Amino acid sequence: MISKEVLSKIKPGAEVKVYEKGGSVFHGVVLARKHGSETGATFSVRTTLSDVGVEKIYPINSPTINKVEILSSPRKVHRAKLYYLRNISKKQARRKLGVS
Repeated sequence: MISKEVLSKIKPGAEVKVYEKGGSVFHGVVLARKHGSETGATFSVRTTLSDVGVEKIYPINSPTINKVEILSSPRKVHRAKLYYLRNISKKQARRKLGVS
């Protein structure tokens, strides 16, 4: 279960590490957060592995999530859904999000 203070920091553009049961860790950028904090609320995380884009959608109330670690938050993001990051390079994405 994810704590309330971490939930408030999961925003589009934030860089997160999601620790799953079984020891796997998924590290990437949050593209979208949907349905607030309802029962069916989710957040999407995207990363690039071996030059292939990989996205995972995590339910907020999922028992398979051990911990979510917020690594960085964006300075300012002008959109609620960052789906345009799918079509641009990592370098361009860092510039758009204001991450150095």
